Amino acid sequence: MFVVIKSGGKQYRVRKDQELLVERLPGEVGDVVELPVSLSGGEGSYEFGGTAKAEIVEHLKGEKLHIYKYKPKKGYRKKTGHRQSLTKIRITEV
Repeated sequence: MFVVIKSGGKQYRVRKDQELLVERLPGEVGDVVELPVSLSGGEGSYEFGGTAKAEIVEHLKGEKLHIYKYKPKKGYRKKTGHRQSLTKIRITEV
């Protein structure tokens, strides 16, 4: 059985006991959060709606992205970076 959960404006297809990285969720490590389900099913039967429970495993930062802005013939160069805040969760109940 699988479910499609919504988190951070994205949708993820997950199964029970699966771990995945999502955008930062409020709560501490060990807290249980409820995530909205848009679709659940398996073996030819599907249901819409509901909730899934997930445990927060850890908070971390993603890979660094470099942003470089440049305007030709103007002497303008700007380099910045960004690291997205992420949360690792484990699906405990579908």
